This record gives sequence, C-alpha cells and structure tokens, in this order.
Amino acid sequence: MTDDHARTNDPEAAGRRPLSRKTLLKAALVALPLPALLGGGVALARDHRPSDGPLPPTPFCDDGDDPTPPQIEGPYFKPDSPERASLLEPGTRGTRLTVRGYVFGTSCRPVAHALLDFWQADDSGAYDNTGFLLRGHQYTDRQGAFTLTTIVPGLYPGRTRHLHVKVQAPGGPLLTTQLYFPGEPRNNTDPIFNAALLMNVRRAGPAKEATFDFVVDPGSGLHS
Repeated sequence: MTDDHARTNDPEAAGRRPLSRKTLLKAALVALPLPALLGGGVALARDHRPSDGPLPPTPFCDDGDDPTPPQIEGPYFKPDSPERASLLEPGTRGTRLTVRGYVFGTSCRPVAHALLDFWQADDSGAYDNTGFLLRGHQYTDRQGAFTLTTIVPGLYPGRTRHLHVKVQAPGGPLLTTQLYFPGEPRNNTDPIFNAALLMNVRRAGPAKEATFDFVVDPGSGLHS
C-alpha cells in the first residue's frame, strides 16, 4: 500500500491511474457508470475530504495487491458476538455511522459469505465488557458486500478514533485490524494508527457515512 500512498500525493498521477480489475468488478456489482470511474480515478480514504458527492471506493486494489494490513486485537475483544448488521440498541447515544464496503480476495475478486466481526467503544470512549453493546458479526452477501450501522466511537486516552474488526473468507486465515477516521488530530500521535486503514467518511445530515473495502487472503477453499 505504500506505493499507492506515494502515488496519490500527486493528484494528476492519481487521475492517470489505470483501472484495476477490482474497480471494474465493483462497477459491475453496483451498476456504476464507467465514465464516472474513468473521469477522476479512484480516491483513497486518506485523500478524501467530506463533500456532498458520492463516496469513492477505498482502498484501491491493484491486481495482486497486498492484503489489508493487520493490527493488534487490543484487550477488549469478546467472542460469540450476536449476528447483526446494526449495532444500535434502544438508548444508544452518539452520531450515527453507516459503513459500507466489499471484501475482496488478493486478486480482487469479491468474497461471498466472508465473516466480519466488529466491536468498538461507545460515544464516551468506553467498551462494554459485560454484554455485547456495540459488538456484532455479519457475513458478506453473494456480491461480497456488507453494511454496518453503528455510531462514531468516542475517544479514550492514548488512542485515536477507531473501529475494531476481524475479517475472514470462508476457509481463509483470520485478519484482525482496525479502521480509522480522516481528519482526527490524534491520528498524528496514536502509535498504532496506519493511514492505509483510513475510511472514506462524509457527513450525511446529522449522521456520517463511510466506505472501506477489505482485501484478504481467500484461503485454499476459494479462488481469489
């Protein structure tokens, strides 16, 4: 991902970036007009600024690209979370956040029925370690897509704003990583932060919308 980061610092170079197999597959999956993709290239989350326009896909997946970077699990993971696409419960406080994306194999083919297990802090920066508030797992659909409904997590000492997630293709190895928000001051001081894991985020009225695509090792049971 480092080479992509360097390339996207030059807007003209980003605009000249050739379409990858993943971009073409995504256009077919979501029926996006290819001229829209051809016109401006594909932006990375770390280069995105909030706007009223559509969110571009992220991260860019060149054919044969490296998988999404792993990160530490941290001390607050709990197994056996409920299966659900929305982590909201009655009385959940905070700014609503919807995260959409795809899970791709390392050759940029979408992965159906991939596991995504999310957990996070609440709006005050606390984790629920007795129950399953703001914890849940789900599976991608036949097109490799997922949607998560939650809230923007709060801050706590030493960390920037982030979501935790475990991702696993059927029969593949388990990826544990974290997702980050652009424009957060603590991104500059958090020793765990990785810009390759920035989501695209925009305002949507009082809520926020984000996108992120995972690239995982599909394992021996799938063809990537």
